[in-house]
Amino acid sequence: MRRSPGPRVAPLGIALACGAFAATAGAQVARTAEYLERMDTDGDGRVSLAEYQAWMGYAFDRMDRNGDGVLSADELPGGQGRPITRAEHLARLAATFNRQDRNRDGYLDARELAAPPQR
Repeated sequence: MRRSPGPRVAPLGIALACGAFAATAGAQVARTAEYLERMDTDGDGRVSLAEYQAWMGYAFDRMDRNGDGVLSADELPGGQGRPITRAEHLARLAATFNRQDRNRDGYLDARELAAPPQR
């Protein structure tokens, strides 16, 4: 498959846009503890990968206006870029989650959630 030349939306750009949508999922969240509380759907005081993807996946669903499971160029921030599937988006979220999970226990606590992902 041949890619067309031109600007591409970086994965970070999509993640940031998705994060912006996720932040407005309920009400504006001002503190890390509020993020944890909203993401932690089972109430165990930590965020699992599934909870993280569900929270952050909200943005993908909002951006996917035609509901086909693919963010096409016109649905991406800036109206251009390579299409991204829901599976690709979830894989990127998993990679971000894993970089934030500093103690490698499979969950994010408030401190890990507040810290920027490591490269």
